[in-house]
Amino acid sequence: MSAVAASAAVLDSPLWEGVDSLVDVPRLPGQRNALRSVPASEKPDGDGPEDPLRLGRTMRLRLRNAVQALLADPSIAGLKDAPKLAAVVLYAKSRAPKGEDDDLQTSTWGAELGRWMGVKESTVHHEVLPVLRGSDAVHTQVVRDREGHPTGLDCLVMPLWRAHHGGGAGHPLALTKAELATLLHLCEALFGHGWTPKDKKPTPPGLLAGRTGKGAATDRLGLLLMVLNTRASGWLQLVGGSVRKREGRGAATLARLLGCSPSGARKVLARLTEAGVVARQRRATSTRMNGRGRVMLLPVARAYGRPLASAEAAQGAGPVFSARPDGACGDHGPAGAAGALGTSGIDGVEAPGNAADRERPDGAELHADHASGVTAVVPPQLSCGFSGEGRGGKARRPERAGAGEDQAVAGNNAAAGSAPPVAEGGPLRGENPKESPVDEHGGQHPAGAGAGGRPKAGGWEKAQQQRRVALPADLRLRVALGPVSWLWERLSGWQQDQVEAAAKTELAQLAGLGMAPEGAPRLLADRLTDRLVETGGEAMVTGPYGWLIRRGLVQRPSCSDRRCDDGIRLDTGQDCENCANVVHIRRGRRARIGADIDRELPGLADAERRRVLEERLREHTAAEAEDLVWRQEQARAERARRDAVRAAAAEQQERELQAAAAADAVRQALACEDCGQQRAGGLCKGCGYRRRTEALVVEAGLTAATWSAVLDDRADVAAVAADVRTSLEADIERTRLEFLDLVQPGELDADPVAAAAALAFAALHAVEAALPAYRSSALGHLGRTGEAEAEASRAYRTEQNRRWFRHNPNGADAVAAATKAADTARERTAQHLLAVRLEQLREQAADRTEQVGSAPWTERLPELAARPLDADAGAVIA
Repeated sequence: MSAVAASAAVLDSPLWEGVDSLVDVPRLPGQRNALRSVPASEKPDGDGPEDPLRLGRTMRLRLRNAVQALLADPSIAGLKDAPKLAAVVLYAKSRAPKGEDDDLQTSTWGAELGRWMGVKESTVHHEVLPVLRGSDAVHTQVVRDREGHPTGLDCLVMPLWRAHHGGGAGHPLALTKAELATLLHLCEALFGHGWTPKDKKPTPPGLLAGRTGKGAATDRLGLLLMVLNTRASGWLQLVGGSVRKREGRGAATLARLLGCSPSGARKVLARLTEAGVVARQRRATSTRMNGRGRVMLLPVARAYGRPLASAEAAQGAGPVFSARPDGACGDHGPAGAAGALGTSGIDGVEAPGNAADRERPDGAELHADHASGVTAVVPPQLSCGFSGEGRGGKARRPERAGAGEDQAVAGNNAAAGSAPPVAEGGPLRGENPKESPVDEHGGQHPAGAGAGGRPKAGGWEKAQQQRRVALPADLRLRVALGPVSWLWERLSGWQQDQVEAAAKTELAQLAGLGMAPEGAPRLLADRLTDRLVETGGEAMVTGPYGWLIRRGLVQRPSCSDRRCDDGIRLDTGQDCENCANVVHIRRGRRARIGADIDRELPGLADAERRRVLEERLREHTAAEAEDLVWRQEQARAERARRDAVRAAAAEQQERELQAAAAADAVRQALACEDCGQQRAGGLCKGCGYRRRTEALVVEAGLTAATWSAVLDDRADVAAVAADVRTSLEADIERTRLEFLDLVQPGELDADPVAAAAALAFAALHAVEAALPAYRSSALGHLGRTGEAEAEASRAYRTEQNRRWFRHNPNGADAVAAATKAADTARERTAQHLLAVRLEQLREQAADRTEQVGSAPWTERLPELAARPLDADAGAVIA
């Protein structure tokens, strides 16, 4: 069994209990078996179909681990609740493979997935599927019919695919066909939208089918996770530790499940309570103080035959105890608890024989919820020495330490004698009293004591109080630190933080060595397992923190290869070849030096020969060390030279960038060459549009002339170009009028420069829209020329003469293929003729431009003098 599978058995968090039921883990003698009998998956009365909410313990833990592993996948972990719920639904609808090449995908469509999630189809297409595809969580492919119309969407959940192709059969996501069907039935019962298929029994809507709109996906996902973390008794398994009073432990548990804040989880829990699927209650106490809050999943309670009346009775019940192991004695024994209180089972409500309701994990802490006042019905037994023994007939709890001494110091003996005991009117164990009994009788607190008369915890004690018993919530860290979970429990809070940071660093380093990120936790767990075996087990570790930081987590390469760890390659798991080469080189060197000694000093005794051999080996090692130092110095010098070259290159690049910026600033200060507008970068926007428009008009005229004019006749070409220009100018004028109709009166006069640029852009847009029509017309006419027809005829005959058409060259298939080849050849010939003729016409136009030349200054100066001066130039002249 791999180290990862073994490490999964030690995950003891309340939200991860039951992982040991998935693997065969050796147990200590006397340890309770993890698997218990579960009720049959039927309704309480035994009639009708099986209830999807009535899951066995093994099935519930299997589905819970699968869903949590799916949500913890790196491609899904950081997404919102809607994409997470979509991934869970697609995962439940996936097909379980029968072989390695079987398909894992599922078919759906946007509207159906939206009904599953309680959102609109547009939300699925804009906020769900694009996010899942972008994070590589889901691959999709549109299914089309013969006419090309979309009929569905094939989806492949990538974490499931990676689990089957890289994780093996033991991966939490590798569910069987029956398990996937059970998960899908559970989702249908919770938030399915209902179906009425033909010739089949209809499927009723789920519990939250009517919950749609904002937050619907969050409520549905939260309900699913709560059901998977609820035992057969119907009570949600709550998290431990300190929680905020406003949110409560139920909201903290739901926040841990959803990965959100406790305040957000409190709102979700309130909506589920209003929907009638969750009931929040508190235990009653004899002191009329607030008892511990509980959360019941009503559908699960009904599925297991636990009516609401039982839940209400549990709420109003008095002091209760948790289940105890069979071998316990004193107030921890099951017989004592049942005999003293007259109750049995978990929470004092369930029957002792109902093993399905008594679903306590093996690693749960055996601690009693002690009652505040109990009347003894059996004589006290002083055999085991547990709490509650030897306290007299009242069987009350002892007062706090130092209570009598404080009263004696105060000197008020009468008040001390008449003071009521803490056990009779005070709070329960673990609850803070609102007023200290010592303060009521004038007692004084010792130095450094708090409100309750006890010393304040500080330094090491505070760190011990803040430590976490369970492993970190991150699944990767839980797998990596699984083999050393017992050492983790012995660490303080600060030490746990340091070990967690070191583990994250090692995981990042393993991922940086080329290993797959999902395989890094397994490699680190294998390393810790090997180091424990090397040490002799966890019991031989005297300093857990030092052992983890300096020996367990660190990599120990035996050679220069960064992938080597204790002579094992991290990427392959095989022996390191480089280490074998080093050993081979050292052995060869020793043999060569020994042969030299035998040749130079024959007849030496064994002891003397060994001494000489060791001395020469030391000399050779010293020479190698000197050579290593020299090579390191050379490497440092080369590194410094490269750094200097890079710095010089960076400075040169910076200078070039500064020069380019200065040149751009100078260019931006230039006036427009056409209209004279200041600071236009040499060409303003409107003139740039006009130049592009003129170039496109000329191009359109040349394109039309390629087929409608004689190429060598310049007059004919000019006539065609003039006709095209006239047509395009008409289009430009029509576009200009349409633009003017859309503009408010006086808007163009406010900014004449912007108005001119807008009109120029409109003209450019009109010419660009007309240019493809001229090109298409030219290709059509050129495709009917003699050259194109001859090329098409040759392609037609060539296709007919292919060897697979020679037996029937005039058949339907041969004619269709030949026609397609002829059309392709005709189109390519037309494109070639168009390119050649356009190049010829451009050369002729360039020759005419060179012959005409630029206009003399005597013609250009009057035009420039007619331009108006801007404000800056006028101020300079004035």
